[in-house]
Amino acid sequence: QCLLSGSWHSDTGCRMVVSVLGKDSSFSGSFLPGPATDDSKILPSPLEGSQQDVGVVPQPIFSFTVHWQLQESAQMTAFLGQCYVDTNGEETLHAMWLLREAANSPAEDWKATR
Repeated sequence: QCLLSGSWHSDTGCRMVVSVLGKDSSFSGSFLPGPATDDSKILPSPLEGSQQDVGVVPQPIFSFTVHWQLQESAQMTAFLGQCYVDTNGEETLHAMWLLREAANSPAEDWKATR
């Protein structure tokens, strides 16, 4: 059974800490950049999300957003993925993400999402 509460590490050394897991399957916590992040100005940033009810789906789908705490720009990232449990009971998260930066005008909108 996948429970997102706790600490998770990415392949690049980033860390997600889920500190609050609500009865409604919502969660919150913080996202901390890892050593592979090329921007040293990124601070630990708040995250908010939700997952499917683990009582219904043992390997739930989840989503969360990170509101980056940056000094000079505005960015948010949306993550969408699924938690898997292998035969040894080890939990692994697989996710995709979209990062959005604030654009100065509609003409610059095309380059604001990665």
